[in-house]
Amino acid sequence: MNDVFQFLKRFEKYTKNTDLFIAFGILAILAVMIIPLPPMLLDISLTFSLAISILILLVSIYTERALDFTSFPSLLLMTTLFRLSLNVATTRLILTHGHEGEKAAGDVIASFANFVVGGNYVIGFIMFAILIVINFMVITKGSGRVAEVAARFTLDAMPGKQMSIDAELNSGHITEAEARKRRKQIEQEADFYGAMDGASKFVRGDAIAGIIITMINIIGGLGIGVIQKGLDVSTAAKYYTMLTIGDGLLAQIPALIISTAAGMIVTRTSNSDKDMGDEVTSQLLVNPRAVMVA
Repeated sequence: MNDVFQFLKRFEKYTKNTDLFIAFGILAILAVMIIPLPPMLLDISLTFSLAISILILLVSIYTERALDFTSFPSLLLMTTLFRLSLNVATTRLILTHGHEGEKAAGDVIASFANFVVGGNYVIGFIMFAILIVINFMVITKGSGRVAEVAARFTLDAMPGKQMSIDAELNSGHITEAEARKRRKQIEQEADFYGAMDGASKFVRGDAIAGIIITMINIIGGLGIGVIQKGLDVSTAAKYYTMLTIGDGLLAQIPALIISTAAGMIVTRTSNSDKDMGDEVTSQLLVNPRAVMVA
């Protein structure tokens, strides 16, 4: 027990240098695009990508105000870059070792493809296309439009809010410290929605890149399998297409989760003092007659 306590204390000491972790993480993401990853390390990275997307979604649900999660645009950029780097790594493994069988790109992709689509790459391709449409056409486009409108209205309302703060300060209703706090909050709100407006473009680009990478993997895999490796068309389609569909689903599901989190963040009202669950429950169940009729 004492050893565990000492380990936790040492881990807490290292986690205080969060800037080093961020810098190391970005360098590692860039390195993944260049250095080939072994299948086991790729499995860990894919699992981490899915876990971090779920974490971001849960934080977005429990966030009371959008300004409580101002690091979200930067997280959106880093997670998008991380997924694209993993796409490059899996593409390299699939095209170089896809002829070896279903587990050439690791156990996670093979297990995911077999579990989700039942080993049928036609069903997998249809599911992949549906996820792309949901993410690109519905969630990402909607949240991007909300962020654009919110940024525009926030910037337009800034002069009026500043004048209101000055009027309250001159009348003595608030102190100088409270006035500075409110001005800073207004600036943070404008910066946040402006950053979200730009960050939503990364998600749309990620969806487009996912489609292109999947097509390249399927066409390139069939060509390599048939021409270079001497496989028949059905075997090459089974190996390369199944691995590509599993890789595409593993990339698009975290992207869909983070896009949902982005939509939840930008649609939260700035004056809310409750998390999403409390707010929805208190407003949805406020009228017993509506609940009884439903």
